[in-house]
Amino acid sequence: MRPSVLLLCLSIAWGLLGCQAGRTVPATAARAALAVAPGAPAVPQGVFNIRAFGALGDGKTDDAGALQRAIDACAAAGGGRVLVPAGGTFLAGPFDLKSRVEFCVETGATVRANPDPRVYQKSAFRANRGEGTIWMGGENLESVTLCGGGTLDGNGVSFMGAEFDDSYELKPFVGTDPRPHLLTLVGVKGLRIRDLHIRNSAYWTVHLVGCDDVAISDITLLNSLKVRNSDGIDLDHSKNVRITNCYIESGDDCICLKNRREYAEFGPCENITVTGCTMTSRSCAIKIGSENVDRIGHVVFDNCIVRASNRGVGIQNRDEGTVDNVLFSNLLVESHLFSDVWWGKAEPIYVTAYRRAPGNNKDAGWRFPPGQTEGKVGAVTNIFFSNVKCQSENGIYVSGETADKVSGIYFDQVDVLLDKVTPIAGGVYDRRPSQAAGLVPGRTAGFYFDTATNLTVRNSSVRWGPNRPAYYAHALESHGVSGLVLQNLAGESAFPTKLPAIKK
Repeated sequence: MRPSVLLLCLSIAWGLLGCQAGRTVPATAARAALAVAPGAPAVPQGVFNIRAFGALGDGKTDDAGALQRAIDACAAAGGGRVLVPAGGTFLAGPFDLKSRVEFCVETGATVRANPDPRVYQKSAFRANRGEGTIWMGGENLESVTLCGGGTLDGNGVSFMGAEFDDSYELKPFVGTDPRPHLLTLVGVKGLRIRDLHIRNSAYWTVHLVGCDDVAISDITLLNSLKVRNSDGIDLDHSKNVRITNCYIESGDDCICLKNRREYAEFGPCENITVTGCTMTSRSCAIKIGSENVDRIGHVVFDNCIVRASNRGVGIQNRDEGTVDNVLFSNLLVESHLFSDVWWGKAEPIYVTAYRRAPGNNKDAGWRFPPGQTEGKVGAVTNIFFSNVKCQSENGIYVSGETADKVSGIYFDQVDVLLDKVTPIAGGVYDRRPSQAAGLVPGRTAGFYFDTATNLTVRNSSVRWGPNRPAYYAHALESHGVSGLVLQNLAGESAFPTKLPAIKK
């Protein structure tokens, strides 16, 4: 038989086998075919189509069992690709990823969380059961990939109560909050997440705990802007992380770095770079804290855009951990006021360090060191802002519990345009959740500094739009700051005939 005819026959045979019930030919069959035809075109190996494991993809049947069987088989074979094929909506309760598995959701396929809260039993925070459960999970893994161009849908609104103007009601619960976090991975070495549409989480969306060597790229993450706690990406005690070219909308923080007490054994959160991302949030688009029981350091955010958010960039230290050596550069930040449901008062940049407020909320026992009812706050030092352009209803806010808690903050080429664009009352700065007063009245300044050490503002400016309420005031106002350096700060007060540009 001529080689071309042999190759044609093999191709037809391969297609007939592979199309049976949507199944992918086992690797052994592929190897056998290649064995009889040296030099023939390569065929897929190590691909585990979830339909071959019983998934229906009808959007009604829970396919979690089939997904788990495919993942387990892939891991048992030494690794490969678990394929969620195009053309189906695969409803699923909780399932776990495994080492050396590429979880590939094809374009045109959706994996959607089962809306029944009873199927979610595993806490996202170990013994602390008051802050959600796990939908897609995995612990102590290596070489894990999620990709494919398809959609992961957390079905979040299904877990909400009544819809209000600015948010959804949070349903009451006893014991365990059943709202599922979309993806919770703990202790993963070598993680890749790329080219996916991720949406509608009921709680945190991508929560990475103690992960090392992580790359997240080219994802579109769209949560309802009315769902509280719907963070986009949370890096928790994780290190060596790169986030690039992502678009994120979330009710709560878009990208947040933290160190939770429940996972304290994983150590600091460090060596993080975020570039080329666009974000919108009802809370804080770029956030460090508030939970921080270790160290957050060596972090770079560059070439990012924040649109229509509450806060733009926030360092909100409330625990004994520290924050140091963080650079924010080449940012466009646009923020405005939202209701008090959301933390923040439209500060485009916010740097604070205050002890956490004691309380009797559902998770108060997990906020402080064991056996204590009151905590401490660590220092925030060596924070750099370079070439940041801000447009907001409020100004930049820097404040510490004592002057030594916030020090070495540098603003270079940071320009602020203030203009009143919503009917929501301003003239307030937000320190929540702190032992000190939460919402603090204060005149709106382009830069407002209160109790800090060694602050520098250079080659920067403050401008005012046409809408200037009476509480709009100075270009810069400072209280209790030692080591304040001003070099080439351009701008007048909101009312130049009544107020000086700078008040110390």
